[in-house]
Amino acid sequence: MGDYEAAYALWRRAGLGIHLRPSDTREEIAKKLTRDPDLFLVAEVGGVIVGTVLGGWDGRRGLVYHLAVDPAHRRQGIGQALMEELERRLVAKGCLRYYLLVAHDNQEAIAFYRQLGWEIMEDIVPMAKALIPGWGDPEEEAT
Repeated sequence: MGDYEAAYALWRRAGLGIHLRPSDTREEIAKKLTRDPDLFLVAEVGGVIVGTVLGGWDGRRGLVYHLAVDPAHRRQGIGQALMEELERRLVAKGCLRYYLLVAHDNQEAIAFYRQLGWEIMEDIVPMAKALIPGWGDPEEEAT
């Protein structure tokens, strides 16, 4: 959890693609790290975190959360390297397929992922249900 503050600051300045929610608090990320500590990757330049990706593995499928690269360090292969390493680690766990969510209006991210071989899944509709009242409120940003 030593990288949490720097990672969270990066997520805040990353732009359109990162939607911070109550699940991004220090306490919630700590829970995530007890399950998949090897799937929270950071990229550093000069000791400063310039990229992150948080992966998940439920024993059947994988999921990507919060791929973020500092705007000043984009288009240098950092995002691709993070995704390749995450994929390598998921495959080592036995993962056959993994998913990610991208906002419809984030065309830059969609183009990036397509370049990495991802496909848009036209046949499914993402759905969510908050289990704690108020948790799904987009105005309720994590701190």
